[in-house]
Amino acid sequence: MSESEPRDPSRGRGLTAAVVCAGVVLVNVDLFIVNVAVPSIAETWPDADLADLSWILNGYAVVFAALLVPAGRLADRSGHRTVFLRGTALFTLASVLCAAAPGVGWLVGARLLQAAGAALLMPSSLGLLLTSYPPERRAAVVRVWTAVGGVAAAVGPVVGGLLAEPGWRWVFLVNVPIGVAAVAVGMRVLPVGPPAGERGPLPDLLGSALVTVGIGALALGLVKADDWGWASPRALAAWAVFAVAAAWFVVRTARHPRPVVEPALVRVRAFGVAGVASVLFGLAFAGMLLGITLWAQGAWEWSALRTGLAVTPGPLLVPPTAILAGKWAVRMGPGPLAVVGGVLFAGGTLWWAATLEVDSGYASSMLPGMMLTGLGVGLMLPTLVAAAVTALPQEHAATGSGVVTMLRQLGSVLGVSLAVVVLGTPAVGSAAADDFDRVWYLLAGASLAASAVSVLLAGGRRGGAPEDAEAAYRAGEARSAVPETADRS
Repeated sequence: MSESEPRDPSRGRGLTAAVVCAGVVLVNVDLFIVNVAVPSIAETWPDADLADLSWILNGYAVVFAALLVPAGRLADRSGHRTVFLRGTALFTLASVLCAAAPGVGWLVGARLLQAAGAALLMPSSLGLLLTSYPPERRAAVVRVWTAVGGVAAAVGPVVGGLLAEPGWRWVFLVNVPIGVAAVAVGMRVLPVGPPAGERGPLPDLLGSALVTVGIGALALGLVKADDWGWASPRALAAWAVFAVAAAWFVVRTARHPRPVVEPALVRVRAFGVAGVASVLFGLAFAGMLLGITLWAQGAWEWSALRTGLAVTPGPLLVPPTAILAGKWAVRMGPGPLAVVGGVLFAGGTLWWAATLEVDSGYASSMLPGMMLTGLGVGLMLPTLVAAAVTALPQEHAATGSGVVTMLRQLGSVLGVSLAVVVLGTPAVGSAAADDFDRVWYLLAGASLAASAVSVLLAGGRRGGAPEDAEAAYRAGEARSAVPETADRS
């Protein structure tokens, strides 16, 4: 049962959208401003190397990814309003703790709390929107939701650069007034949830813990392998933890009645394809953000503000591209748009490989690559989210959006980790231009792989008929039904 709507639907939808957008802005701005601030954070603690600092990004991404699906289920069970408000409040409190960090360990720990808040906030935000609008407008709502994130991403680098100038702690404090306002207004205007008797069961929290431990171990092994040695006991232990956690997760997913990733979801073709493409493109996207920031502030020795301004043209192209892509998708389907998006993104990173030098100019080297990657993101990300969510029945939309975003975040962890591996662990930004070229080639390959997978979306639905989504999900559910004797612990 969907959450009840206000008495005046149009006014209620507008107020709900405004509060939800504030939460989405919080999470998306934070992604970009923290990336821009990493070199400034390194100056505060010069003993920390790039592998240590990468956990400011990776720790957040791992927890965010692992909790997204349980958070989506919790939103479906307890009500999107309740989960959204709690997530926004936790994110805001954690931002204060990040700003007060006395060391890298504290900052990473506070970022984990921030990620938990973001995980509660994001799927419930989309759930609030989807239950406030009729089914035939779901694809459009998803694209607007994604476009809002794109607008936030567009201003994020500049805001991050401005705030990092007086001190990186302001990068986190800026979240506080927005979060407080969203909670205060949301308590008054957001639609209430379903009656307690109609709420579903709790999600598989142990499965989420396995994702956290497994992906965290993989990232740790990757970023510390140069320091420890690739065949050292500690590195081998990290690989072993990842392998055990991954195997346990697969077995648990097959047997548990409420797994983190329902087999029925994966068996919906459009959803499964979008999920795989999201992992690959998430790798490329996160690696690009970290790599270009380190290049600008390291190789070119630019300030955080100048770096933020230089990065902005790419994110600025995302919202209008996403909106146009929504219109094109109606006519041609999601597959071609995603394919073109991945190719454009790869073209941007390959342009950097060919032109970025210590003495090259911004307009001729960095700017064209930023614009190509921005176009690629605008075509790829909203198309994958819309293709996945519209392939499912409405009551599974929050969970479905959580799964896709989770997969993209897992790709992000791999992107940051692999960028650190390729660049090594010297002082931030001091890696040679050849090392950065290898990063650009790696990211181009991941983006092109996402395009290749997205070809399978070409045969998918164009109109997004709700009855087709229901039939596809039920068919997948039937093929992956859990026997009565299955483990229900």
